[in-house]
Amino acid sequence: MGTGSLTRARALRGLVALIGELGGDGAELFARFRIPIDAVEGTDPDALVPTRSVARVLETAAAELGCGDLGLRLAQRQGPEILGPLAVAVQNSATLGDALDCASRYLYVHSPALTIGAVADPEGVAGVTGLEYGSTDPLPPQVADLGVGVLHRIVGLLSGGPYGLRSVHLPHPAPADADRFREFFGAEVRFDRPAAVLRVPADLVRRPLAGGDETVRAIAIEYLETHFDRPGRTVTDRVRAAVDRSLGSGPVRIGSVARLLRVHPRTLQRHLAGEGTTFEQVVDDARRDTAERLILRTDLPFTQVAAMIGLAEQSALSRASRRWFGTPPRELRKAGPAGLPVG
Repeated sequence: MGTGSLTRARALRGLVALIGELGGDGAELFARFRIPIDAVEGTDPDALVPTRSVARVLETAAAELGCGDLGLRLAQRQGPEILGPLAVAVQNSATLGDALDCASRYLYVHSPALTIGAVADPEGVAGVTGLEYGSTDPLPPQVADLGVGVLHRIVGLLSGGPYGLRSVHLPHPAPADADRFREFFGAEVRFDRPAAVLRVPADLVRRPLAGGDETVRAIAIEYLETHFDRPGRTVTDRVRAAVDRSLGSGPVRIGSVARLLRVHPRTLQRHLAGEGTTFEQVVDDARRDTAERLILRTDLPFTQVAAMIGLAEQSALSRASRRWFGTPPRELRKAGPAGLPVG
């Protein structure tokens, strides 16, 4: 894992106790890698530890204890709470797809080295998509198992139970206790694959989540935006975040966004031009991405979709859909993700 990146210490929550139950000395192991136990199990929700140390303590514990499924055992003890404030936004999303998008966008709050995203099914089966857990660096086995295991548990919790998992891909050789992996996931697990992926039904992203509160989600996202700065964040990123929050609540104007960012509108345009874009392009991209999500992942009437992306009427959505996707919204919804243009 990257030598300079940091991860929230809560990623290791429960590990000291687990090591003790397996006959090891968790306090000694944490001290060996200079990870303060209080940062992991204590009251500081935002404590950070080197990402490399997280990987090393997991791999070392697994090797010394002869426990090839250590990552899975730790995943069994964890859930959305390890994501801290991000968990609030995720759990209050309207659909599972919205929750995954939110997790993908703000996962840097937990660790800038990690990524989550929907990908094409690695086995090319129709009606199946992949949820990939990745990293900017190669994933050590226990880190991959922990990450995919927690992702599996969170998807199951959000879905209210079994969600149709087809199989699991893991990017490391099969351990001696490979049957334990099938038992944990309740599905076939295939090792030595290029990436860590949960293969799920393609329509999973459209499933609504029970008990979500859009107002609570908006407050949580506002907190994430204002308290945690994205690594390498550009002016375009900041404008896009402001536009995303404003869509559907009224006209999206550069003056209002500039006030939020505390710059003059002309200064904002110059910064955007320096990054190769314009305010109008950022707004159009935000509308396109939101329209794609609402068309493909919900059954909302198209008049409501139009309103939610700041267009006055359904005919404007139809014209925009043809420009963005080469097809009207009704045909796009019927075709599903396969109807999107390539590239």
